[in-house]
Amino acid sequence: MPQLLTNQQLLEKLDQSPEVRERLEAILLSISDEQGELKDADSAEMHLIEEMRRMGHTSLSAWAQRKAEHETELRHDEQNVRRDGKKNSAGILHLGM
Repeated sequence: MPQLLTNQQLLEKLDQSPEVRERLEAILLSISDEQGELKDADSAEMHLIEEMRRMGHTSLSAWAQRKAEHETELRHDEQNVRRDGKKNSAGILHLGM
């Protein structure tokens, strides 16, 4: 099992992912049900399942966005390295045929 984050690390990660934080807050508010909206176990279960589905979708979307940004940065860095390098080719040799 991976090592758990400290409270401070968890808060930092949530601050870096506001969309995930919003979904987690919705789940926690559902669990506490301070508004009394969830009348029975079935409605609570359905509501929490829906919130978990949204959390999964939001998390995967955030992951994909960060992955795409990272890949774009890597490609940009690779292009800069190649562009700045010395050209090794002397050109095309024509044999006069």
